[in-house]
Parts: sequence; C-alpha cells; structure tokens
Amino acid sequence: MNKLLLIFVTLLVLGKIQGQTSEKESIQLTLDNWHKAAGEANFVNYFELLTEDAIFIGTDAAEVWNKTEFMAFSKPYFDQGKAWDFKAVERNIYLDSAGKVAWFDELLDTWMQLCRGSGVLLKENGKWKIAQYVLSLTIPNEEIDPVIALKKERDSTYLNGLKKR
Repeated sequence: MNKLLLIFVTLLVLGKIQGQTSEKESIQLTLDNWHKAAGEANFVNYFELLTEDAIFIGTDAAEVWNKTEFMAFSKPYFDQGKAWDFKAVERNIYLDSAGKVAWFDELLDTWMQLCRGSGVLLKENGKWKIAQYVLSLTIPNEEIDPVIALKKERDSTYLNGLKKR
C-alpha cells in the first residue's frame, strides 16, 4: 500500500512540475512575441499582449504610463516602422500556486546596451498577458558615482516637483 501511495504522490508532483513547465513556456512565448512585435513595429500585436489596465514603467523617472498613455507615446515610433528591438538573453519566471499570476525578470540586449526588464503577467481567458512591465538600465557598481553625478541636478528638480504635489 505504501508503494502505491508513493507512486501516486510522485505522479501528482510530476504533473504539477509539468504543468508549471508548460505555463512557463507559454509565458516565455508571450514575452518573446511581445518583444518581437516591437522589433517588427507591429502595434496591434504588441498592445494585444497587455492587459487593459497594464502599466509600463520606463527608464526615465517620469515614465509611468497606463496602457492608453503608453499607446499614445509609442504610436509615432510604430508608425515610422521602427519601434525598439529588445532581445532577452536571460529570463527568470515565477508562478503563484494557483497558476494565475506570474512575475519575471530578464536581461535584455538593446540599443542602450544591457537593460533589465521585470514585470507581472496575469492569465486572462486562458492566455498570459502583461499587466506591468518595468524597464531599467543596468549600471555596473564601479560606475555608479559618475552616473549619480550626471543625474543629480535633474533628479533633484524632479524630486522637488514630486514633493510639491
């Protein structure tokens, strides 16, 4: 009887692992297709992969857009036939236990050199969609002081504006 229980538990665990692997592959494909759509300047495909209430956070402190705002910002780039071409070179994906929420981080090869993307996906009607995406520049630790000096004046002005709100 113990052998049967062990076999049953093993099959359950393997099934769960297989299910997570399949979900992670689906998430990989969603993110790859999203980046591909931008590289091909395919506006419709790009924005169909976002939830309706998606948030995009860019590299500039002021770049926190809802989907409608991000579409308005992006449209001229897509209309010119060249948006941005980001290629994931490394990606980690994590799933909640219910299989409805995923979060990830990725290193990207971009025109800005290495960047990091991170975000959250939600499963809607059986499809994974991006609910939040955060794009950030990577800065080597030994180069942080010159970057801080470069940003200091602008960041100070921006912070003062936020404090006055």
